Amino acid sequence: MNDRLQALADQATEDILGVPILNQKLFAELIVRDCAEVCDAYNMPDSASPTAMILSKAIKNKFGIDHE
Repeated sequence: MNDRLQALADQATEDILGVPILNQKLFAELIVRDCAEVCDAYNMPDSASPTAMILSKAIKNKFGIDHE
């Protein structure tokens, strides 16, 4: 697992009675949000791309993730 995925897995892991449990739903949501953020990065004012904004929304919609 690469460092970014490990960081997301760590964020999605809860300690339940001393046992680390991965919340798979949260892990998946964090991955989708991270992917959408890649598109959002291309929608900055200095490099505005309507395509990037559309792709970010499409990724979030595809997986039922609310827009922030």
